[in-house]
Amino acid sequence: MDFMTAMRVSSSGMTAQRTRMNTISSNIANVHTTQTPEGGPYRRKDVILDAIPEQKNFGEILIDKADRNLHRVQVTDIHVDTKAPLLKYEPEHPDANEDGYVAYPNINMMEEMANMIQATRSYEANISAFNASKNMALDAIDIGR
Repeated sequence: MDFMTAMRVSSSGMTAQRTRMNTISSNIANVHTTQTPEGGPYRRKDVILDAIPEQKNFGEILIDKADRNLHRVQVTDIHVDTKAPLLKYEPEHPDANEDGYVAYPNINMMEEMANMIQATRSYEANISAFNASKNMALDAIDIGR
């Protein structure tokens, strides 16, 4: 694998994890949102990632056949949770139904925080891999001097 391919794979991982962190942040920010423009409480969102073959230009395909199984990550969808909302008895709340229950998003803060830590660590790992590729490229240039 060449340096540019390694950097493209790492950058695709960083892009996917950034999207994931933004989605998790949205879930955390809307944990108490009882009304949305679509109607009803906020629905939890989750990012769907997929491994896709690394795209190369024609020249790279002719030269290198060793990296056929090399894949990069891509966000393929953002899934909206279909679980029923959590009902809490709050008859004084302006969004309470006729029985006094308010529908809140079905979001588990512990799960969201664990997902945020995992996405952050994955992002940091991709940064480390990207920097390692960059440093190897710079060292290769120094050898040639």
